[in-house]
Amino acid sequence: MSSLSPPPARLRRRDLIARIGSAALLGALPARAQQPSQANVAGEPAPRALTAQPAKLRLRPSPAAETEIWAFDGTAPGPALRIKQGETLRLKLENRTAAPLSLHWQGLRGEAAQDGVGGFSQPPVAPGESADIRITPPDAGTILYRPLVLGGSSEPAGRGLSGLLVVEEREPPAVDLDLPLVVSDWLLGDDQAIQPFALQSSASAAAGRLGSWLTVNGKPPPYPVKLTPGARVRLRLANACNARIMRLRFDGTKASVIAVDSQPTEPFEPVHAQLPFAPGTRYDVILDLPQEADASVGITALVGPGLPLLRIVTDGATKPARSQPVALKLNPALPAAVRMQDALRPEFLIEGGGKPTPDRTLDFSGIELAKPWRVNGGTGSKEGKPLFSVKRGTPIVMAIDNRTAFIQPVHVHGHAFRLLHPLDDGWEAYFLDTVQIPEGKKLHIAFIADNPGRWLVSSTVLERFDLGLWGWFEVT
Repeated sequence: MSSLSPPPARLRRRDLIARIGSAALLGALPARAQQPSQANVAGEPAPRALTAQPAKLRLRPSPAAETEIWAFDGTAPGPALRIKQGETLRLKLENRTAAPLSLHWQGLRGEAAQDGVGGFSQPPVAPGESADIRITPPDAGTILYRPLVLGGSSEPAGRGLSGLLVVEEREPPAVDLDLPLVVSDWLLGDDQAIQPFALQSSASAAAGRLGSWLTVNGKPPPYPVKLTPGARVRLRLANACNARIMRLRFDGTKASVIAVDSQPTEPFEPVHAQLPFAPGTRYDVILDLPQEADASVGITALVGPGLPLLRIVTDGATKPARSQPVALKLNPALPAAVRMQDALRPEFLIEGGGKPTPDRTLDFSGIELAKPWRVNGGTGSKEGKPLFSVKRGTPIVMAIDNRTAFIQPVHVHGHAFRLLHPLDDGWEAYFLDTVQIPEGKKLHIAFIADNPGRWLVSSTVLERFDLGLWGWFEVT
């Protein structure tokens, strides 16, 4: 495996193979429930208001000036919305910004009409307007919500609009603290103002809009937490950056990953205590704090010399030691076996972007900055030809071929997939909805196309998405 792919879980692969056979793969078959229409059902509570509007927030430590941002309910990230598995989330999205908005729920295997891609799955909410949102996630897990509008996602996200939806298990694991951590990237000037957005630029034809400052839950890092020695913490980590791809390192205690991209996994310890962290990626991680007081536990972003993101300090009476974390219950209809030889095998070929030169610069000659990226020879279009169109239940093995000079994080909407090994000798023992494809490499993913509707396969680097690095498929 490439070092940019998530580390393998320490599961006994022979047990999996014994259950499903050498020609089978575990696929994603979410259960479907009929959802009511957008209109309120008589007697149910009114939807919760979620207002996107200008706000001010001190992103850098005092005495730095506050920054004018866009925020949900005055905070960036927006409020951590919490529901129980099987419950319905009802929101009234009020758009008081200057841009059309639509909220994509990354990790939601729900109805296609509620995927939240403005201009594709539903109309965006115009400035000054509002819209009702009603979703019933079939899965427990950590879901990232952020703007996704065809051609118009980079600016509202880069100004601060994002947040987490936490869908709690019916029987969640016992922890002393369940802590959402949203990492955001800001491009700030010396006056702390957000710098102008230029979508058709050399930056968008390269790595994307990389910021000059990271925040954790909207605060300057490291995010401080104080807990008693021996406490158990569940971290819900989400990368809400426009383009910042990084790795995370866990310091001071062992980390146990219990879910990836909203889907449970057999607990595993990250290789070298590190995890890859691309835009849109989410992890649920258990940390057991040291038994002694004044101990320090942290997470460091491996950016430059390293940037501490979280610092937990122990203080107070010691809690008794706990047993190893246990696996979460699998979400509905995960897993199910499929026959690999029956799979449709489409390709998602990514080309374009700046070309590296011998002096370690980028050559943009011959590149149309309005369309610097190509998928299968073209750019994303809802009127264009789909990547594939299949009947519900069809197994898919998709080759994602990255012929660019940049890492390409790719998200499959409405489905969870397995990442196959490059030598086709197995698969990673957890589900994903976002995968990083290293520059110049081809990887394969496999899933069941079981969710009816039209779905995107898209870049999670928002500048690339806005400039057409996406395609779509149809399940009937």
